[in-house]
Amino acid sequence: MRRCNEQTQTVINDGVRAKPYVLRVTGKAWRLSLMACLVLISTALAGYSLFEIFRPNRFTELEMIQLGLSMVLFLWLTMSFWTAVIGFLLKVFRIDPLSLKREITEGDSALPVRQRHAIVMPVYNEDTKHIMVGFEACVREVMKTDAAEHYDFYMLSDTQDEQKASAELRAWKRLQQRLGGTAPATFYRRREDNWGRKVGNITDFCERWGSQYESMLVLDADSVMSAERILDLTRRLEANTEAAMIQTIPMPVRQDTFFGRFVQFAAHLYSPMLATGLSFWQTDSANYWGHNAIIRVAPFMQHCGLPTLKGRAPFGGDVLSHDFVEAALLRRAGWECYLITDTDGSYEEVPGNLVDYAIRDRRWVQGNIQHLGLLNINGLKTTNRLHFLFGAFAYISSLLLFVMLMAGTADALVKALVDPVYFTSAHQLFPDWQIAKEGLMIATLWGTIALLFMPKLLGLILAMVQRRKDFGGFFRLLFGGVAELFMAILIAPVMMFYHSYFVLSVFIGHQVKWEAQTREGRMVPWRVAISKSMTMTVLALVWAGTTFYYTPSLFLWLLPVLTGMVCAAPIIRLSSSPDFGQLCRRAGIFVIQEELRESPVLVYVRKQMATFDMDELDDSTVDIPTLAEEVPQAMVVQDLKAPPLPKRPSTGDVIAAIEQQAKARHAA
Repeated sequence: MRRCNEQTQTVINDGVRAKPYVLRVTGKAWRLSLMACLVLISTALAGYSLFEIFRPNRFTELEMIQLGLSMVLFLWLTMSFWTAVIGFLLKVFRIDPLSLKREITEGDSALPVRQRHAIVMPVYNEDTKHIMVGFEACVREVMKTDAAEHYDFYMLSDTQDEQKASAELRAWKRLQQRLGGTAPATFYRRREDNWGRKVGNITDFCERWGSQYESMLVLDADSVMSAERILDLTRRLEANTEAAMIQTIPMPVRQDTFFGRFVQFAAHLYSPMLATGLSFWQTDSANYWGHNAIIRVAPFMQHCGLPTLKGRAPFGGDVLSHDFVEAALLRRAGWECYLITDTDGSYEEVPGNLVDYAIRDRRWVQGNIQHLGLLNINGLKTTNRLHFLFGAFAYISSLLLFVMLMAGTADALVKALVDPVYFTSAHQLFPDWQIAKEGLMIATLWGTIALLFMPKLLGLILAMVQRRKDFGGFFRLLFGGVAELFMAILIAPVMMFYHSYFVLSVFIGHQVKWEAQTREGRMVPWRVAISKSMTMTVLALVWAGTTFYYTPSLFLWLLPVLTGMVCAAPIIRLSSSPDFGQLCRRAGIFVIQEELRESPVLVYVRKQMATFDMDELDDSTVDIPTLAEEVPQAMVVQDLKAPPLPKRPSTGDVIAAIEQQAKARHAA
């Protein structure tokens, strides 16, 4: 950074180096070029191998489809692979992914917080107990620090369910009583008209109160953050005057079901390495994931007012996955966005079963595919275009893979049912024998396996070397890693089918309701498990029977895919079992650091969740809580076809434009 407070520079006290809150990036110009070279060369080698395998026997239309789809999929696969490899190398040698200098593990927690900040939790039809306990935990975490006077806390409710809205008010009243003297720093606001969904919710906060704060730390309804992490984010933002957003890695916690614990374990095992590789190539153009991040309010209000997109779905209408777009708009305006790869103190919860997990993904599929229509935003940075592209392709790749497998099956069936033609010319002296380049085929197969599974192996090795105690020791970690790999292989075909269906439904024009997700683990009934997997299972049975009868060798290759699809209902049902999950925890399977050395904020949440009783809430009429004093200031609705507004406007022209746009929008 070009400017920083001297107090935030790295210092040496009694031989211990303090954590540098100034975020520095070196070598930014060549990092994307390096990634492009690695990805393109790897993809070219894979494509050449496949071309040489197909070429000697004359290309068929089905083989051309397979080759084309394979090339696209290898681009995606190699990008993920090299991100993991770079993250592994940086972690092994303890090198910071931004500065490329030695990581500093000791921190200085004495730096004062100097400005005012807001911690906001947008909620929508959520479980009252969940949001109140998590919100109170964060309030109490900050209030016990010396910086408490610099923070205000807002619960921003968009709840439309009147019963839940009433429960929120009554629970809020009890929360105020419990907080006592710290209650005046907490505010509850409910919008009866929830225009714009979460975007409108945050916009309403910014326009009414945002200008009073330097930043807002955005929490999700299931987010919990420690005081250390909250203060760390605040200090980093105050130290880096060019930074508009700093994103943490929210780590899943508090999972009881087997599926939830599997997802939780995988995140804790691989996220530090993958995030380090991601931070390496995205540098100061990091993505925003919608929560557990701190955002500078002024640039957000100036550059992140989202317009309604022209046209029909999936590319028109409200911007659904707004977080990617907001980070991109901040970056195109010249502000910096960072991802910090220290995973401590930033927590969330995940769906506890495959059905709820897929339902959440259905919303994300539509939002991410919409980003393809935003690739032509004026002034968008290359890295942010890649974020848009990869975010959409994370789901579209499932459909491409499914189509490629079907094309391969059709090709094998044609060859099995049609007699080969060895003489294609009337005057041909020698036959055209079918040529099988077995050596090249085996090499390509093993290369593909390496691209798929090497990131998992590297993550496991890294954890064994540096963090095995966080997972209960070497053998528990090894067993958990093997179990996670087996489970990932088993559910991958199920998610491939779901994602393929979701992508097709989006392009067909089916809309999705943006509802609150289920956060508590629950056992999926057999009826639901069967109904959600019937089509997939029938398709897999037909697929398996056909290939087994006509092409047994292909059947064996497809067996890992077919097994997951055929067994989808039992997988959904059994993996959603809380009893099975708790049995694994007692056996040391899928154990994580937060269960062995529980963070104080998680201890508080666990105890409060066990004792919170909705029946104890006062049923009497509750007055609407008093809100903070408003300082109105409108957000700027962006013209995505025009260049961004000046980063720091020095004339009244922009302010006049803001007021004019705000009046027009509110009038509409």
